[in-house]
Amino acid sequence: MSEEEIRKKTQETAKKLFGKGIKMDPPYFLWKSFDKDLANDFSKFITGNLYSRTILTLPERQMVTCAMLAAIRAGDELRLHVNGALNVGCDPAKLAEVFFQVATYAGMPAVNEALSIYRDVLKERGEWPIES
Repeated sequence: MSEEEIRKKTQETAKKLFGKGIKMDPPYFLWKSFDKDLANDFSKFITGNLYSRTILTLPERQMVTCAMLAAIRAGDELRLHVNGALNVGCDPAKLAEVFFQVATYAGMPAVNEALSIYRDVLKERGEWPIES
């Protein structure tokens, strides 16, 4: 892929994921405040190359991401990616199930934290409560 194609794919994927609903800045803005060129390189790699791969669909990729972020208790990143998951069409009940699955490997405190963050995002979006 050419540099221009990667840039375009990065912007398209970022817009799908983070173009609506979230009330926080994506990490890119933090990175950019320290080093604009490195921020662009990170963004092109993560969003332009990795997230735009088609082996996993974008909703599948987001569910995996949310599970990992819940397991490592990365709350701010989870908040961002829960919103992204909903933006790309993840089923809200399945996303809740993903968080319950985390219990086996990361424990109930991680599940509770993830569900609390998830509920807050759903409330912000006017999508709470979910139907199970």
